[in-house]
Amino acid sequence: MEFLIILIQLFVEMSPYIMLGLVFAGLLNLLIKKETISKHLGKQDNSSIIKASLFGVPLPLCSCGVIPTSVYFAKSGASKGAVISFLTSTPQTGIDSIIATYGMMGPIFAAFRPFAALLMGIINGSLINKLFKQEEPTRTLFVEEYSTAENASSFKNKIIAFYKYSFVEFLDDIAPQFALGLLIAAAITYFIPDNFLSGSIIQDGLPGMLAAILIGVPMYICATSAIPIAMSLIAKGFSPGVAFVFLAVGPATNAASFVILMKVLGRKVAFSYLLLLIITSIIFGYLLDYIFLALDVNPLSQLSSIHHHHSSVINSFYVIVSIVFFAFLSMSFYRLYIKKYFEKSKENKMIIIKVKGMNCNHCVSNVTKIIQSVAGTSKVEVNLATETAIIEGNPNLAEIKRLIEEAGYRVEME
Repeated sequence: MEFLIILIQLFVEMSPYIMLGLVFAGLLNLLIKKETISKHLGKQDNSSIIKASLFGVPLPLCSCGVIPTSVYFAKSGASKGAVISFLTSTPQTGIDSIIATYGMMGPIFAAFRPFAALLMGIINGSLINKLFKQEEPTRTLFVEEYSTAENASSFKNKIIAFYKYSFVEFLDDIAPQFALGLLIAAAITYFIPDNFLSGSIIQDGLPGMLAAILIGVPMYICATSAIPIAMSLIAKGFSPGVAFVFLAVGPATNAASFVILMKVLGRKVAFSYLLLLIITSIIFGYLLDYIFLALDVNPLSQLSSIHHHHSSVINSFYVIVSIVFFAFLSMSFYRLYIKKYFEKSKENKMIIIKVKGMNCNHCVSNVTKIIQSVAGTSKVEVNLATETAIIEGNPNLAEIKRLIEEAGYRVEME
């Protein structure tokens, strides 16, 4: 029960910020086109790298979501430095995670994350351009749909497109890892005693940051879903710098997207990107620790601010929003798992029909071809002796009956 209470508290505290972030994500999707961005990233100079990082910081894309966009940029003629700049800055943060970070971890973290992501993108992109000089790129702009909003011609269509992107497409992308992040955060809060890491070698500094890198690099988690984990780490004694390193490398990398990255940019560029990301995240981790020390701010005081909801009205607001968000989240899990399961079961169902009037194997062949011609049929087996057709899939039975009877046979549905 205590674990469940902790889980619910984390969920209620995060819900308003996630909802607000989803709204901003939808607005960005309506206003910013990928084709517009790609036009500014092709030059072999620092301007394209700075633009790539600036474009990337507010975009709500995770380490997997950023890969298709980055591949598009690479194939559209963007420089390697611009692509790496975008890859570095984009998944670390986004308008949704900035809002959630402010709500869960306080203003210092909320301001530092996008600032660090921007500079890390510029630094890494510039170094990649110097390390890997490339020929003038061949521009091959592809005509593809960046979002459903691009073709919206009316206000109603734009509202529908906004909803579909924010609360269907984007939410479906982050829902599983958001739930996983909450479970991990609740587990850390419940199982690890307060001050457990006091005096530990991995509490802060390089050992702690390297531990965060080992966990975060292969892990698939988005910038927003990483927040409750980082918050729980700080609550249990880790320094802000260690938590930041996890927030940087966790969303920016994962094993699956890294394989794709190697194929698109090459092994040398991909591994150089990973190494630069690790080095710069450690540097900025130390910088964040210094900022907290210089300002004489206790990181726990920043976290505790989320617990001070000053009135019952604010408490009620958080609860209402969390209920609404839970409904959206439930629909997302329904689409991702339950609906797909039943659709898959439906696709693979077995249907047996009686086909009267077949006299030879030629008839069997005719009936088989007729059934196979109907969409949704995955497999069919017609038996002359039993006068049956066993159909696998989800075809239109009325259409099958009509076509078979037009061919001169009689159908009896079992």
